[in-house]
Amino acid sequence: MDLSVFLQQFLNGLSIGSVYAIFALGYTLVFSILGIINFAHGAVFTLGAYFTYVLCGGAFGFNGILANLSLPKELHLPFFVAIFVSSLLAGGVSVLIERIAFRPLRDRKADPLLTLVSSLGVAVAIVNIIQYLVGAESYNFPANIYGSLPAAINFGTVDKPIAIRTVQIMIFGVSVIILSILTYGINFTKLGKAMKAVAEDATTASLLGINTDFFILLTFFVSGFLGGLAGTLVGSSVSIAGPYFGIGFGLKGLAVIVLGGLGNIPGAVVGGIVLGLAESFVPSDQSAYKDAVAFALLLIVLLVRPQGLLGKTFVQKV
Repeated sequence: MDLSVFLQQFLNGLSIGSVYAIFALGYTLVFSILGIINFAHGAVFTLGAYFTYVLCGGAFGFNGILANLSLPKELHLPFFVAIFVSSLLAGGVSVLIERIAFRPLRDRKADPLLTLVSSLGVAVAIVNIIQYLVGAESYNFPANIYGSLPAAINFGTVDKPIAIRTVQIMIFGVSVIILSILTYGINFTKLGKAMKAVAEDATTASLLGINTDFFILLTFFVSGFLGGLAGTLVGSSVSIAGPYFGIGFGLKGLAVIVLGGLGNIPGAVVGGIVLGLAESFVPSDQSAYKDAVAFALLLIVLLVRPQGLLGKTFVQKV
């Protein structure tokens, strides 16, 4: 492979891998607190993309009860402001999901499997509500959402160009900033340390005066924020491929957290980058098999290291 092509694919892999990492962190945070997978996370991912599309001035198609709807021009927001607002809205939806699908079962000390099924039901409901409201069409973000920036930036020379789409660079930059803020917040702030304490042992944390219910809500909010942000970043890079947009990425997110190690935050980041790089080097004429390559890599890693790349092996004494 030519060096310029290699570097181009490597940078593309870092870009999509960083989005996978952000999305998978949403799964990881909830799993670390409650020990369950939130299957509604993929639906929140989809909502984040739709929220940003509307706030940027996008109009819906001819299907659904919101057909041809668009916000008045004076309410349109700049892209990066819209990302932040839509991510906050996605975080609010995630908190609502926790109140509806998780807390009632948790209060009754229900089997974790029932909570998993409940979150899956909420995901299906959200997807169908989206389809009922706006139809199943694909939507593209406006071409000028990044202002006057060029469509691509050349990191090589005139003879050997290494052209990277500006949107890919922006995605990587935003992802790095968010991951850095999240890492600092979890490891070096009181809220983050209290969240880690709840994840380690909620009962003991409660006895020490930590409001575990508040931190569960905070975890779901942060998870939803990350999911909505990831949905917008992916949607701006490709398109919003209908209400089921987040289903495929939901599976990728699950693959990432298993690859990196369940409940391991650095593992989710490493797993996302590894998966993104693996997909980026699939030849273009074999792009239909990207998913197969990703899950084959997952299988190989688990056969060699069942706990994941950065997961720990726990010895249980009986």
